[in-house]
Amino acid sequence: MDFITAIILGIVEGITEFLPVSSTGHLILATELLGYDARRWAVFNIAIQPGAILAIVVLYWRTFLAVAKGLISWEANSVAFVRNLLLAFFPAVILGLAFGDQIDALLENAVVVAWALIVGGVAILIVERLAKTDNVLGISGVSIAQSIKIGLVQCIAMIPGVSRSGATIMGAMSLGIDRRTAADFSFFLALPTLSGATVLQLYKHRDMVTAGDVQLIAVGALVSFVVALIVVKAFMAVVTRYGFGPFAWYRIIAGSAALIWLKTR
Repeated sequence: MDFITAIILGIVEGITEFLPVSSTGHLILATELLGYDARRWAVFNIAIQPGAILAIVVLYWRTFLAVAKGLISWEANSVAFVRNLLLAFFPAVILGLAFGDQIDALLENAVVVAWALIVGGVAILIVERLAKTDNVLGISGVSIAQSIKIGLVQCIAMIPGVSRSGATIMGAMSLGIDRRTAADFSFFLALPTLSGATVLQLYKHRDMVTAGDVQLIAVGALVSFVVALIVVKAFMAVVTRYGFGPFAWYRIIAGSAALIWLKTR
């Protein structure tokens, strides 16, 4: 049953990590809905994130290779690319270390997740309607000030259910950055952010992780990797054609349903 649970949660992680619907929120709701011990699986839910991260590395390997080559020759666009991601990453590091215990407590509250899904969905609809975006020449074309502000907005996603990708994409769009660049920025920013969160959580809870847990984490990470490969491509196709509206309405409906279920179970 543990391996089946690992597979199910791996699928949920792979589907939701890069969509603006909150992977952490869905994993928390999944543990509630299926009756799993939330405390036991909380570390697992974070530890399998590298699987989804690897999917981005595989899908965008040409970009990573080009940036690496550019850094060797100190090419301006490559330097700006890395600089912007690091600037956006640092706020999460500072707040994550400062409020780690409070964040961990929120990870056990499914009601917070339901409300965050609803509020986040409404926020996406508002940003989609009001944001005036310009054509930005990729991540390297984002300014230093914009990068820092995106990093600050990303910190809101420490509240489970908000969605890291949703916060960063909507934050970028509200700053005038076009949809495609906003999505790419969110994808690449996930690498240091999720990697850091995984390392921190595994270190904090190292005494709780057994050899059997490592096997389950490997299974969940592998499943999330395969699923994320498929989902990211489909996500960009949907966004290009329909925008983020479908995800906003999904959040509102899912959050409302979860809230009703949590109140009446």
